[in-house]
Parts: sequence; structure tokens; C-alpha cells
Amino acid sequence: MKDYNYDPDIYTLSDENGEERTFELLDTYEENGVLYYAMVPVYDEPEKNIEGDAELVVLKLDDSEGEELLVTIDDEEEYDRIGGIFIDRLEGYYDSDDEEEDSEE
Repeated sequence: MKDYNYDPDIYTLSDENGEERTFELLDTYEENGVLYYAMVPVYDEPEKNIEGDAELVVLKLDDSEGEELLVTIDDEEEYDRIGGIFIDRLEGYYDSDDEEEDSEE
């Protein structure tokens, strides 16, 4: 059995209403100089993390105001395209982990 050391990247973000939510960073992707982030919500109660609906949140880095901010993607086509890229990448990542575990048994 492999020894896994897992130290997630956790972000606390505020929405436009000032409400804070905590997210775990799963992956990043850069395209045409724009950095995108794939994240999932993190809950205070461990049961909610397990029972969660695996909501994938896709944001992009905006530094146009001189400050780096993670913002929502307003363009539906861009959101669908980038979201699809993340889903493919994450499925591939988890599929390869499953295959490694199967081969070790």
C-alpha cells in the first residue's frame, strides 16, 4: 500500500455579496495567457464533504485592475469549453489512480 501525503490547496473566497466560502483547488489550466482554476467546495462538517454533489467551480484569474482576483466566467461558451477541459483532465487523473490501485492488488 502506498503512503500518501495529501496537503490540499485551500482558498477562502468572497462573493459579490461578501459571503465567504471555502474551496479546495483541484487543478489549474492556462490558455492564451489566462489562468483557470477548478475547485470544489469544502464544508466544515466532514459528512458534507463526502455527501456533497461534487460541484465543480471554474474560475479565472483576473489581474486587469492591478490586483489578482479569481472571477466567474461570464461567457457561456468559454465556461463550457474550459469546464469540459477540466472534467476530461480530472477524469483522466482519477482513472489513472484507479488503474494503479488495481495493478497493486
